[in-house]
Amino acid sequence: MVTAQKKYEFEPDYAVAPGATLQELMESLEMTQKELATRTGLTEQSLTRIIKGDQPISYETANRLELVTQVPARFWNNLEAQYREQKAKLEERERLESNIEWLKTIPTRELIDRGFLQAVKDKVALLRDTLAFFGVSSVDAWQKIWEMPAVAARRSQCFESRIGDAAAWIRQGELQAHEMECKPFDKKRFKKVLHEIRSLTREEPSVFEPEMKRLCAEAGVAVALVREMKKVPWNGATKWLTPRKAMIILCLRGRGEDKFWFSFFHEAGHVLNDSKKDLLINNGSHDDPREERADRFAADILIPSRHDENIRRIRSKEAIVRLADELDIAPGIVAGRYQFLTGQWHLFKGLIRKLEWES
Repeated sequence: MVTAQKKYEFEPDYAVAPGATLQELMESLEMTQKELATRTGLTEQSLTRIIKGDQPISYETANRLELVTQVPARFWNNLEAQYREQKAKLEERERLESNIEWLKTIPTRELIDRGFLQAVKDKVALLRDTLAFFGVSSVDAWQKIWEMPAVAARRSQCFESRIGDAAAWIRQGELQAHEMECKPFDKKRFKKVLHEIRSLTREEPSVFEPEMKRLCAEAGVAVALVREMKKVPWNGATKWLTPRKAMIILCLRGRGEDKFWFSFFHEAGHVLNDSKKDLLINNGSHDDPREERADRFAADILIPSRHDENIRRIRSKEAIVRLADELDIAPGIVAGRYQFLTGQWHLFKGLIRKLEWES
């Protein structure tokens, strides 16, 4: 997980223009403003504006001041840079203060608990940290990325119910995925690795997780595992980060290995068959033809439908294990298909391994 290591230091709520230091120096040198103007070749009006902070000290002016006052030019340049930086921060703070209410739409507490944000009392500092987490400089920029109608039209409808929470979950996946080195997307290669990954369902998480990520990365797909969030009831999502790099986000909602693997292959179906402009989310609904198509893809690649009738007739754990061995797939996935086909959700639960997050 990407964590925030930033330490908040004291930030003064004022900015001192370098002209104040210049005026003090003039007094110590017993030099009038008119005399300094004459010696530097600047107008008195320019000096007045510099002293008030209305006119910056240019590199040329700093060099002239060095010759007249014996104070190095770099001193004046540094003072000017510090003043402009602090002045910009104060102006930014004033701008951000008008957007504090937006923080209420973002699950900042969860993001703090996960190490993405610092726990600070200053709401403006928290707002700034939150914007940095999303990689934007303003709430307006955030809204253009996550709320604009043109953006909303390209994603699953369920995203709109809790945009702030949804964006926070997706962003965690983006941060993971950006850190993953992937080869350019290769559709043919990705189709091939999916069958290799299918065999990994029989392995333990310590084996299948890194191998699944490696195989997908070789085909141009970054797989990010993001913990569930309170108001984001999804199993997975698919988004293209660039035309050459796709991202699949997965969580462990429901904990069962059958749900995890179905979600993975569901998202893989989106990568292979849907638009690169879409942000598609698997929330279990069937009101979108893209989701129905991805469901069929996942079901068929895990267990072809020709086996469904035999699975319905299964009456023992031993029969499930035999079929799983025959199909080279985890018994828990066969058990999950049986439950889905028959509605007998309480049967064969013991065969479905539970997946847990590492502490």
